[in-house]
Amino acid sequence: MEDQSAIKLRVILTGATGMVGEGVLHECLQHNDVEAVLVINRKPCGVTHPKLKEIIHTDFFNLQPIESQLQNYNTCFFCLGVSSVGKREAVYYRLTYTLTMHVAETLVKLNNNMTFCYISGSGTDSTTKGKLMWARVKGRTENDLAKLPFKNEYNFRPAVLQPTKGLKNTLGIYKYMGWLIPPMKALMPGYFCTLKQLGLAMINAATKGTEKQILETKDIIALSKI
Repeated sequence: MEDQSAIKLRVILTGATGMVGEGVLHECLQHNDVEAVLVINRKPCGVTHPKLKEIIHTDFFNLQPIESQLQNYNTCFFCLGVSSVGKREAVYYRLTYTLTMHVAETLVKLNNNMTFCYISGSGTDSTTKGKLMWARVKGRTENDLAKLPFKNEYNFRPAVLQPTKGLKNTLGIYKYMGWLIPPMKALMPGYFCTLKQLGLAMINAATKGTEKQILETKDIIALSKI
């Protein structure tokens, strides 16, 4: 495992207006190894910090107008994602595979020493041949990201994420059912990690490296502690 601990991260982060991206951003802004964070959002994230810069850009399929602002970064934390519920496969494929690959291909072209961290999810199908549509699409996305000439590329597959207290984009189900997490976590610890652990694991992957390219929940928890 390559130790890159001397590296200060200059991070491009997507999805900061969602629960996961907001949680990862929160950890980045507090971490000494993160020097700067650029968030690309369709709407303002509402966070201000000396490390933070924000670009409002509505079309993630066309990054050409902002390409000049995406250079000189060494890390991408890709936290942008949509639910597959109620979506036809073609729509979900475009919003998941096509969009992610376009952003990744643009960033690797502009930054030749970049580590790319992608959040997919537990159950992602690397064979791309399973019955679950979302898992096939996520699997193909992971597979093709790994083929791009990034310095490192890691795929994070959390199962159930425990939100960070005090953040504003926590999904409604967690606000009303959050009391269930502690007993369920005690019964099935391998299925639960916190957003804090996910954020720290992504930072540690970028600064210290990890031998595993695909990280399940137990791997995320372990990596968050190094």
